[in-house]
Amino acid sequence: MLRTADASGVSAVIFSGESVDPYNPKTVRASAGSLFHVPFSVQADPAALASTLAGSGYRTLATVVRDGHDYAALDWSVPTALFLGNEAAGLSADLLQAIGGAVAIPMEGRAESLNVGVACAVVCFEALRQRRSSAGRPAASTI
Repeated sequence: MLRTADASGVSAVIFSGESVDPYNPKTVRASAGSLFHVPFSVQADPAALASTLAGSGYRTLATVVRDGHDYAALDWSVPTALFLGNEAAGLSADLLQAIGGAVAIPMEGRAESLNVGVACAVVCFEALRQRRSSAGRPAASTI
């Protein structure tokens, strides 16, 4: 997810709650150097973090499997803090209550969900696509 954040122009990554240690050797390797390019911090209490971010003018959104707003229909030019849960349990009910809204990725096949890294990439690159379009740059190139 750090590599995805780096590649899609995310401003910062915050590891919260029971997140992996960003200095875990596997995390460092998987980031392929992005750990050193994307500002990040570690915050213990994700609900308090959501409240602080909302109070600072960020829209707070949680990724959910169903019953969220279609990620592609949202305006990603709005300063947004996206909360992603782990693959097994997602985000806790208490944390979901502290977050301002929910976003989902519509799926058509029989898969129940996407893994958190893929979901992160899908949403982050939609935000990048929208930012590029609003900046007058092509949204995508043709190969």
